[in-house]
Amino acid sequence: MHHIEINVKGEIPNGFLTYLKKNYGTNLKISENSNEDKMNIKETNWYKKTKPKMSPSKYMKHLRESRNMTGEQLGILLGNISRQNISAMESGKRSISKDKAIKLSKIFKMPVERFLEM
Repeated sequence: MHHIEINVKGEIPNGFLTYLKKNYGTNLKISENSNEDKMNIKETNWYKKTKPKMSPSKYMKHLRESRNMTGEQLGILLGNISRQNISAMESGKRSISKDKAIKLSKIFKMPVERFLEM
């Protein structure tokens, strides 16, 4: 396996850390306070290829899981929506309404557009 270096400023989200551990196992090394030049992730080829592939439903599930939140907990925050309806939204079987997208943007502190099909 070749060497890959990823720099994260601030706290590493649990979902991202879990992904790294799963894919890199014992090869994963985490260090703090590197003084090297940083790169904006949005400028990387990886980000440019990956971002368009994440649908609003996948993004919703990713954010929920990265915050260690259950479908039931998210349903309560969205106005007592059942866990089954949350699952249907996350799998793309049920669309995310504009009203729910606005609530999701407030819950996850993300732009509302991330939860709407464009």
